[in-house]
Amino acid sequence: MIAFVSGPVAALAPDTAVVEVGGVGMALQCTPNTLATLRVGQQAKLATSLVVREDSLTLYGFADDDEKQVFELLQTANGVGPRLAQAVLSVHTPDALRRAFASGDEKALTAVPGIGKKGAQKLLIELKDRLGAPVGSAPAVGAPVTAGWRDQLHAALIGLGYATREADEAVSAVAPQAEAAASPNIGALLKAALQTLNRAR
Repeated sequence: MIAFVSGPVAALAPDTAVVEVGGVGMALQCTPNTLATLRVGQQAKLATSLVVREDSLTLYGFADDDEKQVFELLQTANGVGPRLAQAVLSVHTPDALRRAFASGDEKALTAVPGIGKKGAQKLLIELKDRLGAPVGSAPAVGAPVTAGWRDQLHAALIGLGYATREADEAVSAVAPQAEAAASPNIGALLKAALQTLNRAR
């Protein structure tokens, strides 16, 4: 069991980070939120979960142990595999997920690609009392939009190898989406920004 990997980030892709460990490049499947915290050439320590299949070994990487534990707990529900669990964490932080389960918020779960209304109801029943209470405090009602989303998104795009000008243009392109959200999701914004850059190329 590989509990974590630590070393310099060798490469970044839209859904993968490669961390060099003892001269070996370990490829980790990561959420956009986790990738946004990484920079090529800088040291990183990621909690990991190894998923073993008959034809593959896939290592998933997480910003912290809490995210890893939620990833593994989600998979204890019927019909939830690692890809869907990662999709959930691409849309919601662990605490946002706990709040959704505590309040029975179906809409929060159906916002995840691959989860419909019935699937959301089923998950709420199976996992409601298993995720626990939110660890951090909930954002205050009416709190201003996080000012740092531009910097985080810009840094993530630079880390993926885009030029400063391209990153600037992509940040500007998704600004309306970010400003319309009560709490901008860096992962979702990164996906949208990458789509605009791919269309431009």
